[in-house]
Amino acid sequence: MAHHQHSKGSLARRLAFLSLAWPLLASAHVSLHEPTAVQGAYHRAAFKVGHGCAGSPTTELAVLLPEGVTSARPMPKPGWQLVSEPTPTGTRVVWRGGPLDDQHYDEFVMQFKVTAAAGPVWFPVEQRCAQGRNDWKERPATGTSTQGLRYPAVLLEVVAPSAGGHAHH
Repeated sequence: MAHHQHSKGSLARRLAFLSLAWPLLASAHVSLHEPTAVQGAYHRAAFKVGHGCAGSPTTELAVLLPEGVTSARPMPKPGWQLVSEPTPTGTRVVWRGGPLDDQHYDEFVMQFKVTAAAGPVWFPVEQRCAQGRNDWKERPATGTSTQGLRYPAVLLEVVAPSAGGHAHH
């Protein structure tokens, strides 16, 4: 009988952990590995994808390049087709294939020149899955806090070059 109670205690601890961890897991979104870039410099952007769509694997990730981002050079990924598509507002970089299982993490990488002024630059990202999709495009009304947004766009904070510094190519 003591073994049975131990199992209940262990289960209770696991459920308590999940109840605390679930909001963090559920709120995970596409983000940048290095979320700060220097104005006028080239930046390596790794878009981090930590989950699929409600359990379904990711089959496509599309990043819409905002104004102030030029000369994008996306990195190919084995098992994924890579295309750059012109849009009325700029360029859309798309990785199709995979799939990336909902239980796994991966990064989708590109390099670009940051021509935007210092301040926030928002990247809308479309995540398509075998079943469903997540459109990461919400922006706060003011500021850069994404708290309370269900599907926040990806934020890159552009900073002015330091005095006497230079942009790297």
